[in-house]
Amino acid sequence: MPRVAQAHGACSNARTRVLPEFPVNLLDFQRMFQNEAACLRYLERMRWPSGFTCEKCATAGEPFRSATRPRVLKCRSCLHETSVTAGTVMHRTKTQLRVWFWAAYLVATQTPGVSALEVQKRLGIRRYETAFQLMHKLRAAMVRPDRDRIGAEWPLEMDTVFVGGKHKGGVQGRTHKAPVVIAVEVRRKEERDPQSGKVLKRALAGRIRLRRLPDKSAGPIDQFANDCIAPGAIITTDDGSEFTNLCSHGYAHRAVATRHDRAEMDAHLPMVSTVTANLKAWIDGTFHGVRKQHIQAYLNEFMFRFNRRFYRALSFRTLLGLGVHRVGPTYRGLYDGDWVPAESKDSQQGAPRPGSVSTG
Repeated sequence: MPRVAQAHGACSNARTRVLPEFPVNLLDFQRMFQNEAACLRYLERMRWPSGFTCEKCATAGEPFRSATRPRVLKCRSCLHETSVTAGTVMHRTKTQLRVWFWAAYLVATQTPGVSALEVQKRLGIRRYETAFQLMHKLRAAMVRPDRDRIGAEWPLEMDTVFVGGKHKGGVQGRTHKAPVVIAVEVRRKEERDPQSGKVLKRALAGRIRLRRLPDKSAGPIDQFANDCIAPGAIITTDDGSEFTNLCSHGYAHRAVATRHDRAEMDAHLPMVSTVTANLKAWIDGTFHGVRKQHIQAYLNEFMFRFNRRFYRALSFRTLLGLGVHRVGPTYRGLYDGDWVPAESKDSQQGAPRPGSVSTG
């Protein structure tokens, strides 16, 4: 059965915020979103969980509705018109909302993920460019604006890897791939051994943060740490020179001499090695490689999916919930380089992100 969540306001007289139910399986999804009207009602409840409120005069109450313009709501007080899709990743879309919902469900719940080409085939989208832009708009909604920094409760493992593109031949160390920094929470989970009956602690990868770097040097690593890692966090890395400033920034840094040996990496940095392997296998298996300019968008999707891997059904509603508060990129912006993914914007701002209660 679908699940329903409620959230109550701080004031006793505040209207109860009731988030819409989310489908827990494919049959639920097909039952809930049988037509365009059902998708529109769901999207409206995601935007206004406590009921419609006019963005112009702040009047709360049932708006005027039109059968000929179902996406438009008109305030009964000031007659201001608001589109349900305005200001969302579906802003000014000509694609049916059912297609958007199906794409969001597939990208949020399918274990191996789904490419734009696969979405085009499954949903009958006529042009590949439409599917490509739709997927990138969904990825634009996968970074929670007020998410907190990791490392406050659990130690971290961190490493830099190269992702995307192809290696250049002839000159050692030169590559088309982009440097990416990965930080992983190392959590401990208690499990009882079925044979001995003893309680054992097993390491488990928690939340992750990834960012494409302009280069593999200490400056971008310091900026990433300030943006994404809580002050005073315990960080284990290899002995690369890019991590040398972490102690001066107040982190408890432990460098392990791995000498670029894979066995040493797996022994001393097992969680970040696992995440790195999963990331590369996901990119190569699902997308067969990605362009350098789009790497951060795919990293955002990987983060979103990995951090919610234990509750994928809820991820669908989470994705739509984030999407109703953010406008996605235009097709021209994707290829002209005018649009910058959220994580890349963070790295350009140069200021630490304040902590919050977000778990994204």
